[in-house]
Amino acid sequence: MSRCFRIHPAIGVARVGNTPTEFYLAPETMGGLPIACDESGEPLSNGGKPVHVVAFKDKKGRIKRQAARFRILEYDSDHPDAPGREVRAGKDGVVAIEWTVHLANKKAAWWNFSEQAGDLAYGDWNSYENQINGKLKGTLSAVGLRNASVNDPAERQKQLIIDPGPRTVSKAQPKAVFDQNTTYKHVSFPPPKLTPDTIKTLGELIMDRQGRLLVLGGHGKAGGPSLDLTSFAGADGWYDDISDGPVNARIRLKGGASAEADQAWVIAGSPKFAPELVNQITLDDLIYDVSIREMNLNPKIYNKGKWNRNYRPHFERDIKPILDRPAGYRWVSTIPFLSSFSPPPFDPTDASKANRPNREKYLSYFRKPVPPRVFPNEAAAEKALRIPDGPQFAFTAASGARQVPLMPVSAGSNPLTAELTIKFLTVTPTQYFFLEQWADGKFISGGDDAPAEPGVTTEDHNAVGNCVGGPLCPGIETTWIMQNPPIYTSPYRIKPAHPESYYETHGLSPSEDEGRGKGCEPGDLTKRMAIPWQADFFRCSVQYVNFSSPDKTKDSTGTPVPPTMFVYWWPPQSPEYVLIDAASAQTQANTGVYAGMQVPYARGINSFGQMILAWQYLGFIANKNRADPLFPYFVEQEHNDDKFAVGVVGLGDVNVMNGNYHRNPAGTYVPFWYLLGDVYDLAKR
Repeated sequence: MSRCFRIHPAIGVARVGNTPTEFYLAPETMGGLPIACDESGEPLSNGGKPVHVVAFKDKKGRIKRQAARFRILEYDSDHPDAPGREVRAGKDGVVAIEWTVHLANKKAAWWNFSEQAGDLAYGDWNSYENQINGKLKGTLSAVGLRNASVNDPAERQKQLIIDPGPRTVSKAQPKAVFDQNTTYKHVSFPPPKLTPDTIKTLGELIMDRQGRLLVLGGHGKAGGPSLDLTSFAGADGWYDDISDGPVNARIRLKGGASAEADQAWVIAGSPKFAPELVNQITLDDLIYDVSIREMNLNPKIYNKGKWNRNYRPHFERDIKPILDRPAGYRWVSTIPFLSSFSPPPFDPTDASKANRPNREKYLSYFRKPVPPRVFPNEAAAEKALRIPDGPQFAFTAASGARQVPLMPVSAGSNPLTAELTIKFLTVTPTQYFFLEQWADGKFISGGDDAPAEPGVTTEDHNAVGNCVGGPLCPGIETTWIMQNPPIYTSPYRIKPAHPESYYETHGLSPSEDEGRGKGCEPGDLTKRMAIPWQADFFRCSVQYVNFSSPDKTKDSTGTPVPPTMFVYWWPPQSPEYVLIDAASAQTQANTGVYAGMQVPYARGINSFGQMILAWQYLGFIANKNRADPLFPYFVEQEHNDDKFAVGVVGLGDVNVMNGNYHRNPAGTYVPFWYLLGDVYDLAKR
């Protein structure tokens, strides 16, 4: 019997931070706290239980990095879907484990971001090539390459891709750095003289004493020609140290044989500033939906293009997260009416006929999703995509009067242009099916009956469950490429384009589109993101979206056409409004606000350039009442108050009064915050 090995999680998530040494391990649950570890990556424990991180910065106020941790499970080849056993060197005939990872950043070599442009899930007519050749109408024809002045493919590879090449760790050499110190002949890094930072590394690898792998990303560095950016998508000449790439493992067995484990992937993204809050649509929701509808993950749910209307979803696993997650947004945004929906004002576990009208009414407030699929042309796609966008408000049967916004209360993956417009977010088709079954009373509650999901583990779900799965404009950790079935070999497993030996000869491609099904290269899952990531992070917290017509987005000046609605992008990753932890007189004096007061999260950071410089000063949103889970209290902590000042502008006889917000002149006033010292001076240049 041959031995079968797989790396888990199938997609791991690391996060950048600006502290040089300290890091923690990624959460093992959705909405869970990260796990504390020592400098070699060994998890800390207390009485056999893991120690969770509650402070996300070091003593100097610098953000700690998050490490993605991988392990290898062995499966019986005769029963590959049975639970796996973790592989350890020195046990069960395993002599040694060797890990190899190849991180890269392709952002500067890819196409400019333009909402849904380039997504081949809608059809080849939506390719980048068709857009740049002007074959499509409207703004899509304006899409072009980033850094188009570098037009030779070989030079684009050499100048625009950050590629340190692969790194390998083992027990004999347990650490490695993704820098220029390598024999890999295609190594490439950005030029040294950039503003404000030079990028010299994409991170490190660590093999812990258990034989597990830790992948650490970069330090949040970004550099370009000038801090005068004007777009959330970034600009030419810019680089950052976000990355992604394949994770491989070779297992050496007794007797001289060896085996390769099923490959995994790692994404090194930006920090998640509210780690305990979960997005309404997670990356796990998205991948699970694609796996159900396109990869036959569970035929009992969906088979041969049809939903099984006799299937009974599990309330706690499949329904409750959809109902509960909107409640978390109250801590990072201002959507008071979500309290009416989350949790529902009735017993959602009651499957009785008497409760059915409540369940059906609740479902009626959710937009029905239209999954991406191949359309014959642009017009057909736009017509289909308009379905969930109108009307955007619920209506009474009697008068047709507007009531409240539909759910979720978030921007869609393209509320900005009139091509392939998706104004408002929807749940995934699988989630909507679960809600329909629930509304119909066809669900179960209690017990543990996890569905059979061949090759997919709980940690595969949870690793990506803390990432954004919608909206995808472009997203935070990765973008709409994750909803394209051709990039997967099996549920949750990214399809590699080539073996590592190929890159030793050819290097990475600056132009190959993994959406065509040939597989992913290092850097492909993050190349469509904003460059630098801080640009999108600064601008894309909230959005004004026209709700009167599916055809209206913005006018000729770029202003959203009224009437518009104030909606959010991804508050758990990029908060908009937060409560200040100002429980002491000294803290209030430093911040200029009261305890329990909600203020703008990015206060004092007032431009793209300032966010590039000052992102590390932002605070983390954490539950200060974990001892009593029934009554959470999420407030901002670890904000670098010493980097900012607060002032007051009086509105009347206009005057400016520096000082604390609560020490204000008589009359109407508004607060403002601003950066202090060298950072502010540099941002003005």
